[in-house]
Amino acid sequence: MYKLHNAIDGKLVSSTSDRMAQIFNPATGEQIGELPLSTDAEMNKAVAIAKQAQIAWGNEPPAKRARIMFKFLELLNQNIGDLAREISREQGKTHDDALGECARGIEVVEYACGIPQMLKGEYSRNVGPGIDSYASRHPLGVVAGITPFNFPAMVPMWMYPMAIAAGNAFILKPSERDPSASMLAWELFKQAGLPDGIFNIVHGDKSAVDCILDHPDIKAVSFVGSTPIAEYVYTRGTAAGKRVQALGGAKNHMIIMPDADMEQAANALIGAGYGAAGERCMAISVAVPIGEETADKLVAALKPKVESLKIGPASDETTELGPVITKAHQEKVLGYIDEGVADGADLVVDGRGFSLQGYENGYFVGGTLFDNVTEDMSIYRDEIFGPVVCVVRKNSFEEAVDLIHGHEYANGTAIFTRDGDAARDFADKIEVGMVGINVPIPVPVAYHSFGGWKRSSFGSSGIYGPEAVQFYTRLKTVTARWPTGVKEGAVFTFPA
Repeated sequence: MYKLHNAIDGKLVSSTSDRMAQIFNPATGEQIGELPLSTDAEMNKAVAIAKQAQIAWGNEPPAKRARIMFKFLELLNQNIGDLAREISREQGKTHDDALGECARGIEVVEYACGIPQMLKGEYSRNVGPGIDSYASRHPLGVVAGITPFNFPAMVPMWMYPMAIAAGNAFILKPSERDPSASMLAWELFKQAGLPDGIFNIVHGDKSAVDCILDHPDIKAVSFVGSTPIAEYVYTRGTAAGKRVQALGGAKNHMIIMPDADMEQAANALIGAGYGAAGERCMAISVAVPIGEETADKLVAALKPKVESLKIGPASDETTELGPVITKAHQEKVLGYIDEGVADGADLVVDGRGFSLQGYENGYFVGGTLFDNVTEDMSIYRDEIFGPVVCVVRKNSFEEAVDLIHGHEYANGTAIFTRDGDAARDFADKIEVGMVGINVPIPVPVAYHSFGGWKRSSFGSSGIYGPEAVQFYTRLKTVTARWPTGVKEGAVFTFPA
């Protein structure tokens, strides 16, 4: 069993806290590690060190910061297999899925390497007689990230590379469920030549979160997690005068039109609904086939695919569906399945009662498929965050759009169709932040920005891409005139 430490000022630091959190292997249910739930004093120390280190870092030429980012990128690619293994061990997802997670996180590091171009300012000559004006972007100082268990490498990489490249120092509070991937990334960043104190990791729970939200020297906070906590982080953080981007939950719908390629749509749903055990904020958890014939064909295509999912640990290379993160979450997902049955939904494939020899104590839930789900059922309303897909039948495209608009979440959505007119109309009018057309998980690439609408996101900024540069910097505009040759008295109006 291993013990993790905080990473502060370029060193691994033992905590003095008497509170510890256990780390489990979700496939076996066995404790494999522990980490400290750090004290406020330890968080305060990390912030103080980061604040001092950021002064020099923020004054470094962006090109020099980019060179370190390029080296970090090289080391990440060299060690991507080790990062994936850390994810699989603590989070439970398959090795291929973990590799995919790392690759999407590394894309943001690639984008951050272009920071000199992104920090270029604006210049206007002769805005008035002999007067020039220019604008430049400056780092905020110390910023922080609070990240979830479901993407322990990718989501932190959505935050700290952009923040650090822009000249800030960063405090990361990773999920206490699976922090080792971020610890390995910290080591690689250090090897890349990042100065001490610029990237710090402090482990903790709600106490650490509150300390981040209240600390006057932390100027911005980025968060990904459930909607209730996202709203809490946004409300408390903004009340303390911080910039906050807080991404919350989702209930993502996929419309299947009658003209869709049914095999393609079914395969897309299998990957998008059951990949990563459904523990994705961009998972498709609601299929909306248009018309009874389309619905019957979809369910008939899905049923054998769900039943044949290979369930097991990440150590088995043939595994397609791994465990969920904790015993408590396993029980929560199973409880939702019970509620769906009690509410009258048709249980087409039942994922309850799965047991694997040698892994009887693992947190497994089999792939589950419901049909004839209605909007009043909890399995439709709530984000289950497990391998459960609901089929909600609608008679028309318009009814399906109204269904999506009626839900409190608006993170991602998709439509499967051969009709370009329907696809364009859907993309244009749907009130959802990220849209896929024959793409089931429309996560934007790193040079676009990720973000949902409605109660899936709090704050106006996307989490990476161009909007991240604006989030982690502030604008300064200078209006200048040199006195040579100027002969005038007092001026009481704006220069013209």
